[in-house]
Amino acid sequence: VQLQAYGGGLVQAGGSLRLSCAASGLTFSSYYMGWFRQAPEKEREFVAAISWGGGRTYYADSVKGRFTISRDNAKNTVYLQMNHLKPEDTAVYYCAAVKDSSYYSSVVAYEYWGQGTLVTVSS
Repeated sequence: VQLQAYGGGLVQAGGSLRLSCAASGLTFSSYYMGWFRQAPEKEREFVAAISWGGGRTYYADSVKGRFTISRDNAKNTVYLQMNHLKPEDTAVYYCAAVKDSSYYSSVVAYEYWGQGTLVTVSS
């Protein structure tokens, strides 16, 4: 199984970025997909998750209304559209896959992880 996250970069506060995560080696539509992030010297935290078919989405309070998660099962890809970015959004962003939907916000529940992509938001 491979999850390849990309799309990170440097952006000014108030700007936008779109992250993508391409999956291979698993039945993509059978997995909830999540995005997490880890800032320097902080623990990894939940950002957003999406159900198997994309009908349900979940967000951390800190990103609600600014970030949108989506997926394309035909392309085995999950996206994270990030708008109105803030300096506190600076982190390495990881995509991950979990079969059990009960634990969509739990770091330890996810079975597969991508390598991470760095997002830096300047003030």
